[in-house]
Amino acid sequence: MDLRDTSADWTLFLDRDGVLNIEKDDDYILNWEEFQFYPTTLEALAILRPLFSRIFLVTNQKGVGRGLMSLADLENIHANMLAAIQAKGGNLDHLFFCPDLDSNSPNRKPNPGMAFQAKALYPAVDFSKSIMVGNRPSDMAFGKNAGMHTVFVATTHPETAYPHPHIDLRFNNLLDFAQAVADLRKS
Repeated sequence: MDLRDTSADWTLFLDRDGVLNIEKDDDYILNWEEFQFYPTTLEALAILRPLFSRIFLVTNQKGVGRGLMSLADLENIHANMLAAIQAKGGNLDHLFFCPDLDSNSPNRKPNPGMAFQAKALYPAVDFSKSIMVGNRPSDMAFGKNAGMHTVFVATTHPETAYPHPHIDLRFNNLLDFAQAVADLRKS
């Protein structure tokens, strides 16, 4: 994948934990008080906003399915998260989540169900002109399973092998990716 081939009509899919915010080791973010953006996330999202036609969040949320948090808890996290993003000039067009516990659920990453939900709501989405950004191999498999390009951010799993058949590009974090796209669009 060459980022020079992307344009403002492309769609960006983002994982949440480990991409936008600090991920808890072997645990879930259960409420807004536990949610902590990476220091560069809000800047990255403001840079990305004009570079893509749509930006979606796609996140597995087993904590809801396990009853560790309520749907209202998750909605509160996402409402506060979105308000903070918008206050700094970024935006997410839609937030998709999967609370399912079953690994075979069509909506649980790496299965592509949340991508198909996005396509159903936004028919202009073209997966061949979409990028999935995530921090886990399952995010990369989700992108590939939907026919997207993939970008791995090495925030939580820097030991992940690269090159890798499911990883098209690798960056240290979301801001490095955003700056790379912005720099290429300027040239």
